[in-house]
Amino acid sequence: MRKYFITGLLILVPLAITLWVLHAIISTMDQSLLLLPVEWRPEKLVGFKVLGIGTILTLLIVFVTGLLAQNFIGNYVIKAWESLLQRIPIVSSIYSSVKQVSDTLFSSSGNAFRKAVLIEYPRRDCWTIGFLTGVPGGDVVNHLKGDFVSVYVPTTPNPTSGFFLMLPKDEAIELDMSVDAALKYIVSMGVVAPEHLPTK
Repeated sequence: MRKYFITGLLILVPLAITLWVLHAIISTMDQSLLLLPVEWRPEKLVGFKVLGIGTILTLLIVFVTGLLAQNFIGNYVIKAWESLLQRIPIVSSIYSSVKQVSDTLFSSSGNAFRKAVLIEYPRRDCWTIGFLTGVPGGDVVNHLKGDFVSVYVPTTPNPTSGFFLMLPKDEAIELDMSVDAALKYIVSMGVVAPEHLPTK
């Protein structure tokens, strides 16, 4: 009896969590419908709320924004908008910080999360997986002797929080493992192990 119950949990819990996350994402993206006049909203036109219409609208807005930003006029408007935001005291610091992070994460030329590494953390003989995010910069470089790398160590099972470390390059062992496989390994708390590769 207990065996069947656990088997049922192993099947239904991941499915329930997946559906819950998808519902939360779609419900959040559906908020873009609030930009439309009341007369144009689906519940006004068909008489009931249609889940997912706002998601399509959000994706369309993102696509059109990217399309417009590629031409001269759109690029000029974006620069003017960013220049305006930079002049607002509190907004400028928040916007510039978020933009730097998003440019690093989503830019095709960015180096964030390009490689999974194995490091000793939080103490010697205790190992964890982290992600290379680049090299230290600014005045930090003046206080570090030798080659250092910047590493993000995510927490388990929530990888959106974690620790930022700067450690000697020779102490970060590059893994022959994709970022996706490493994230699955971390989120599953080691249950979903990546494929075993022969030693080089």
